[in-house]
Amino acid sequence: MPIIEETPERLILRLTISETLANAIRRSISEVPTLAIDEVEIFKNDSALYDEVLAHRLGLIPLRTEKSVSDKTKMEFKLSAKGPGIIYAEEMKGAAKEIVFPKMPITLLGENHKLELVASARLGTGLEHAKYLPGFCYYRHLTEVKSFPQADEIIKKSKGLIKPEKKGNLWVCDVEDAYLDDIKNLDSEAVKDSEEMLLVIESFGQFKAKDILTKAISVLSKNLDAFEKILK
Repeated sequence: MPIIEETPERLILRLTISETLANAIRRSISEVPTLAIDEVEIFKNDSALYDEVLAHRLGLIPLRTEKSVSDKTKMEFKLSAKGPGIIYAEEMKGAAKEIVFPKMPITLLGENHKLELVASARLGTGLEHAKYLPGFCYYRHLTEVKSFPQADEIIKKSKGLIKPEKKGNLWVCDVEDAYLDDIKNLDSEAVKDSEEMLLVIESFGQFKAKDILTKAISVLSKNLDAFEKILK
């Protein structure tokens, strides 16, 4: 299972698996427990944002979710700010060290405008609300392209996630759709899906991308075990 790219933010794997399994992994990410702000009590809000919009923005601030966090964990943040200026996530006191992007803007306050609130975060999953999603996953098949002079030139100038590989009279590559259309216009039967695919996971910051994959597979395994018990 070659790893094409591995950073905390993104993981790209080259796999030979069915679309069914790839999609099951993708959907399981929505069941990975993740921290997010769930309740907001606003005492003063002179900003241009309605309270509901402000609370929604706070819920979308990524929070680090450590292994020690449980269903009983509740993190509290307090924010007291006065304008003029942009109010950033780092200005929330309490569990501020858990904020992944401190410079994430919350709202803008005018001269002498104030913002005072208390927010609390808890564990949840993407099945409950999108703010609990730790990232997203997508996949696509690599492409097999029949080698001929015009196609070779198009493939060599493409910029996919892998470098094109020549195998006999076929290219195995990850070519942009526009380039594939150009090849199909030359030979409609020159292009087909490979059995291999690329699985890409991108993190919003709560976990490393690799950890998201590990946790999603764990969730999928538990779900399959539970389903198997039902069948017995």
